[in-house]
Amino acid sequence: MPPRKRTRDDGDAAEPVAKRRSSRQAAASIKKAEQEEQVETEVKKAAPAKKRAVTAKESKSKSDKVNKTAATAKSSDTTEEKKKKKPAKKSAKEQDDDEKEAKPSAGGDKAKSDAQTSRAVSEDPDIDSIPAVNPDAPRHDGEWYWLMKAEPETRYENGIDVRFSIDDLRAKEKPEGWDGIRAYAARNHMRNMNQGDKAFFYHSNCKEPGIAGIMEIVKEYSEDKNARRPGTPYYDPQSSKDNVRWSLVHVEFRKKFAVPIGLKELRELGKPGGPLENMQMLKQSRLSVSRVSAEEWKALCEIADKKAEEAGLEHETTKLVK
Repeated sequence: MPPRKRTRDDGDAAEPVAKRRSSRQAAASIKKAEQEEQVETEVKKAAPAKKRAVTAKESKSKSDKVNKTAATAKSSDTTEEKKKKKPAKKSAKEQDDDEKEAKPSAGGDKAKSDAQTSRAVSEDPDIDSIPAVNPDAPRHDGEWYWLMKAEPETRYENGIDVRFSIDDLRAKEKPEGWDGIRAYAARNHMRNMNQGDKAFFYHSNCKEPGIAGIMEIVKEYSEDKNARRPGTPYYDPQSSKDNVRWSLVHVEFRKKFAVPIGLKELRELGKPGGPLENMQMLKQSRLSVSRVSAEEWKALCEIADKKAEEAGLEHETTKLVK
């Protein structure tokens, strides 16, 4: 029997079996080699599959672990959020205090708002309790006349609008305290005022400054309490109950001129030889409260009447004013 030859997978001839072996031995050897080769092939095939199975199992285990960790963290976060969102239980007293704070006092919010937005609101809470006559005020015969300045256009002082015009005064139902005077000369003039004195209402620090009308002093001087109230426009920390530095008087609207007497016209009248040659307001222009002589008062009222007549207008009045 001719010897057999094994062939390779690529079709090339294999080496011949050794001649010293018998054909039976050769056949057995070939068969054994084929079995070993088959086993080896199966082992190789099985190894990756087993590895893949282990990897999948480990991946699933790892995924489950990650999910479990995430779930635990989420649960923890949710618990923390609930703790944060859950309000602390308040005592009965704290609940009562909250209810009291939630209820606004009658007129409290409006008064606070008015006081913080405009000087046009008197900050004296009890005007009626202030006497019309102050026994400490010097007495003088007859009416004296004055000029008092206010700013009709918006200007903020300590965060509060201090504007105040003759129209604001006209709208008042009660006497208005002329507060905010912080110059001793002006304060002393107010302390010399008697009930029934008249004063020109002068618009200052505006586009068209000048005399806008007339008001009357109805309450003689008293303490300007705003001077010792922190947060007011003209607070003075040196003023106290024991050391009253600043005063005010209370005034009422009497007349609004149909045509104001402007500053330019007043200066013309104040030139040498004019009726206002010695007018204190023109000589001390920064003084917010000044004295007006009887002659100056009469001349200015006649000028205001003439300007109204020429314009075909009438003054706005509450009653006849001398």
